[in-house]
Amino acid sequence: MRSMAFRKYSSARLASVEPAPQTATGCAFGPGESAVVLDLLPVPAALVELEGSKVHFEAVNKAFRQAGLGTIAAESPLVRLLGNQLRNFLDSDETRHDIAWQFGDEVDCRYFRVTFARRAAQRATRKCLVTLVDQTSELRTEYSLRREMATDSLTGLPNRSGFGDAIEAAIGPGDCHGFAVLVINLDRFSRVNACMGGLAGDELLISVARRLKGALRARDVLGRLAGDEFGVLLHLDDGAEDALQVGRRIHAALATPFRLSDFEIRVDCAIGIAMGADNEGDPEDLIRNAQFAVKRAKASGRTEVYHTRAFDIAREQFGIETELRRAIENGLMNLAYQPIHDLASGRITAFEALARWTTEDGTKLSPDEFIPVAEESGLIVPLGRWAMDEAMKTLAAWDAAAGGDCGVKVAVNLSAIQLQRDRIPEMVSEVLGRHSVAGSRLTLELTESAIVSDPDRISQTMLALRELGATLAMDDFGTGYSNLAYLQKLPIDVLKIDRSFVSGMLADRDKVAIVRAILSLAQALGMRTTAEGIETNELAQTLAALGCTYGQGFLYAQPLKADDAYRYLAERNA
Repeated sequence: MRSMAFRKYSSARLASVEPAPQTATGCAFGPGESAVVLDLLPVPAALVELEGSKVHFEAVNKAFRQAGLGTIAAESPLVRLLGNQLRNFLDSDETRHDIAWQFGDEVDCRYFRVTFARRAAQRATRKCLVTLVDQTSELRTEYSLRREMATDSLTGLPNRSGFGDAIEAAIGPGDCHGFAVLVINLDRFSRVNACMGGLAGDELLISVARRLKGALRARDVLGRLAGDEFGVLLHLDDGAEDALQVGRRIHAALATPFRLSDFEIRVDCAIGIAMGADNEGDPEDLIRNAQFAVKRAKASGRTEVYHTRAFDIAREQFGIETELRRAIENGLMNLAYQPIHDLASGRITAFEALARWTTEDGTKLSPDEFIPVAEESGLIVPLGRWAMDEAMKTLAAWDAAAGGDCGVKVAVNLSAIQLQRDRIPEMVSEVLGRHSVAGSRLTLELTESAIVSDPDRISQTMLALRELGATLAMDDFGTGYSNLAYLQKLPIDVLKIDRSFVSGMLADRDKVAIVRAILSLAQALGMRTTAEGIETNELAQTLAALGCTYGQGFLYAQPLKADDAYRYLAERNA
């Protein structure tokens, strides 16, 4: 602010100084008058004249001399360093020219804003006024603030902004070859903060930063991108192998436990790498790509290198998420119903409600495509609530068309994510009451992963659903992490045998053995069984002979629209 005031004062002062009439010698002032006028200026100033190719000082003020700029042009650093620009100005028709000038050595460097100025009427003369505004304090303060804003206060490393600046400085646009960005995300760091407090967490981060620094080469740049995330800018000599080698050294550096108070804490990490050779955009895209690779590394348990195709898939899923959200909000989803038959009598006992979605552009997406996206984004909760309400509304409509109980149940799937985030018993009770449907008409299908994620909480939820009269089925049994203790303790009524065991069973002795084992287990625990994926009469008869209770598959019908499902029910159970 002070230097800005000086500039304004200087400009105003210069504008107010009217040159005296030209003398025979061409000077604007008489002998000695130039120095007197210049001394009135609060900034270094000099009257400069060009004779031939040599620069002379006609007069300099006290501030000019105190700045160490000399009194003799031939010895002045101003002329030595800016002489060519000064000559070009005096030979031109310009009346003003500004230059940012750095003067001095690295330790005691000073920064000036240099102005060459003369009146328009004096263009023919080879004289001008040179003024210098000292911006050293202002620029040093600005530099200090920038450095502080770009530095992580805890570790002293570049923060997210500073790390991005380092990438910009090292890599030009489109010139990312020979570089890579490695992102390190610490595992279980939040538990340290939760159990030992923020100070212990800070101490751990400082220790981790020191170890990471020791695992890197001198030319590599380490930064802290977020709370438990670090970034490394790597200079590559041997392509991807260099980056993978650094990743191995980082894992080795973190293998030794950290000592915090009386505890030894082992810190593991997920590492993602983005190769500059695969990046055609902004250099900072490397950070984003490496962070994307970290996400895959958390799932795979190994260091992952970013690949464009994986990112394209993620973008597609993000697009699906956006459209799915809109479809749920605008009621553009629908349910299809696949019949479940009693294998002994052939009668339909239930229908499984399956979500179906046709996008606005007419593309039909299978549940395998949009259900994982819904679970990851949290949309599975509103989607699950909608499916429950729609299924019970359809069942109530079938009862009304039949003039009473139409004789079937409807099965609805519950996602593991929905079980964790939603209040399932309250939601189910509300939906049953809204459509005046008894709880005994509803079957809720849960996966093994939903049960093992939080068995105690899920057990309470299942008991509450049992009190509502609902039937509980374990879907895709045998494909997850089965624990026989859960089957004994939890109120499960039906085991659904996954289609991967049923399909082709007649030609595979191993599959027959697995199905026999599941059926024997269910019988011992007093549970009924449903076989999925039945496509032939021979398979249906074999399963019935083995003791399977129910079956569903394309042998009976593909998933049907609500009206078609009711007509199918009326025909088969007539």
